[in-house]
Amino acid sequence: MNAMTIVAQDSATMLGREIKHSLRLVRLLIVSAILVPVVMLLLFDYILGGTIGNGLGNAARGVPYVDFLVPGILMMAVAGGCGPTAINVTMDMSGGFIDRIRTMAVTRGALLAGHVGGSVLRTLVATTAVTGVALLVGFRPRASVADWFAVVGIVAAFSFALAWLSAAIGLVAKSVAGANGSTLPLSFLLPFLSSTFVPADSMPAGVRWFAANQPFTPLVDSIRALLTGAPVGNTAYLALAWCAAIALVSYLWAQAAFRRGTR
Repeated sequence: MNAMTIVAQDSATMLGREIKHSLRLVRLLIVSAILVPVVMLLLFDYILGGTIGNGLGNAARGVPYVDFLVPGILMMAVAGGCGPTAINVTMDMSGGFIDRIRTMAVTRGALLAGHVGGSVLRTLVATTAVTGVALLVGFRPRASVADWFAVVGIVAAFSFALAWLSAAIGLVAKSVAGANGSTLPLSFLLPFLSSTFVPADSMPAGVRWFAANQPFTPLVDSIRALLTGAPVGNTAYLALAWCAAIALVSYLWAQAAFRRGTR
């Protein structure tokens, strides 16, 4: 049995453990990754959508406001998975599980790989559920089969990047509450300061600059273009570049924090 096989087996074992934890904590998944994005979708579509949609006019790229809104809500669902991942890692860190893993013949990176893999799977389930609700409230995508595969790829890439960032946050957080609180800017602040609800170019100058130069805007814009049949241009490449950069930095941070040991 070679080293790669051992790594794969250990990672699969830790992924199975994380899946079991997710099934036990399914209510947390529903609230953080599904219920919150669905509430935001219903709020902005049914209550605020008429006013915002009429105000946007041609700035909404000529599509109904619900079609403009859903791609950003999907990114909020991806970001909503950060909290549970960071919490799970912190619980392993503070509960002594990582200490036990260090004394066993288990690949060092397998535990974090399990958390990351579980986070990506939870996110794909959550975004599928949110998409189903969006279709029920009037979302009508114009994407081809190839466009849908591209959307799933972008969602998975962003989920993978944020999962490593969440794992790093969970490793350095001092408590479960601290881990959850540290992910709130990812779940709420950055999505609101992006093109999720209105185009970035409709914002005041300072906010517009920030919105245009943070990762959520190119991610939302690329998925919006794919789902509405608009030209994607270079936006998808910029979105994937953000995902790669976040994943690399977060992976290095998580590995360094893991090597430093428990607090």
